[in-house]
Amino acid sequence: MKNQIFVTQVWEITKLIPKGRVSTYGAIAKAVGFPNHSRHVGKAMSGCPKDVPAHRVVAAGGKLSVPEFEVKLKAEGISFRYGKIENFKELFWNPMEEL
Repeated sequence: MKNQIFVTQVWEITKLIPKGRVSTYGAIAKAVGFPNHSRHVGKAMSGCPKDVPAHRVVAAGGKLSVPEFEVKLKAEGISFRYGKIENFKELFWNPMEEL
């Protein structure tokens, strides 16, 4: 499924996530028209260009799939508790509602 159009769409939506906010693999999959393909979004994020803020895309419920991204998110003012993003619901950026 990792075709270039899908990958490009995932990257373009990810670029729109505001600093200090996060979205999920599932929300982005839904926004690009493939609601059951959150794993494909994760694959598309691997190897993405540096201008794509991959650290702002997290697993459902605010869990980090890539632990190294915690440093980048903390630099944007996001705090963590027990391995999850604190105030996840308030920080969640839903492209289906906010675009």
